[in-house]
Amino acid sequence: MKVTVIGCSGSFAGPDSTASCYLVEAPDTEDPTRTWRILLDLGSGALGALQRHCDPLLVDAVFISHLHPDHFFDISGYYVLRKYHPEGPQPQIPVWGPRGTKSRMARAYGLPLDPGMNDEFAFKRLRRGEVELGPFTVTARRVDHPIEAYALRVECGGRALVYSGDTAACDSLTRLARGADLLLAEAAFRDGRDNPPHVHMTGSEAARTAEDAAVGTLVLTHIPPWHEKAEALHEAEGVYSGPVLLAAEGATYEV
Repeated sequence: MKVTVIGCSGSFAGPDSTASCYLVEAPDTEDPTRTWRILLDLGSGALGALQRHCDPLLVDAVFISHLHPDHFFDISGYYVLRKYHPEGPQPQIPVWGPRGTKSRMARAYGLPLDPGMNDEFAFKRLRRGEVELGPFTVTARRVDHPIEAYALRVECGGRALVYSGDTAACDSLTRLARGADLLLAEAAFRDGRDNPPHVHMTGSEAARTAEDAAVGTLVLTHIPPWHEKAEALHEAEGVYSGPVLLAAEGATYEV
């Protein structure tokens, strides 16, 4: 799998990155000329950055981790692109998300709930279990955040990527990440601060998750613009024994 960071800024788009969005690509198992593409989140501003890496019309599915705007809001622009494209309305593609995703997307664009965006997207609810799509197997697990939120494990060809979404440190994330080759873990909070519980992780908490799950590589992401990214990296030092990287818009990883 090839993973491209489309956006990694936490909570809102920053000066050097849009909000959360990750493009995952892999060849078809039977037709090497066919590339499958999925998006993990499509946050504020990410649709613009996505176009630097692929034609958005070539995306096969979108997985929304939770319904905070920095993780889903550019579905609004994507709806316009697919509905009003000069080549005509584009085929419906699946969008997996938490309960209420379909109605939330319609309201975000000021649409009536019927038809909402149902002609452009086939909305499906994320649940415990596996989703098979082309060469990908995607597993969702509920994590610890103020609203319904999921971490996502994407497997392909015996390799595994795990994306934490937004979460405090929790056993469900550690279990989902066990043995993964790459963990994209949010690190929105800083150690030593009066952080509210059940919201986000610090760099050291993300590193402890990676260590306990024995992942291959840790990538720290979703760091808000008001924090120095290097602080999260410093917090992870000495906690996780593997390589630690900082997510950056446009960075790619081979999994």
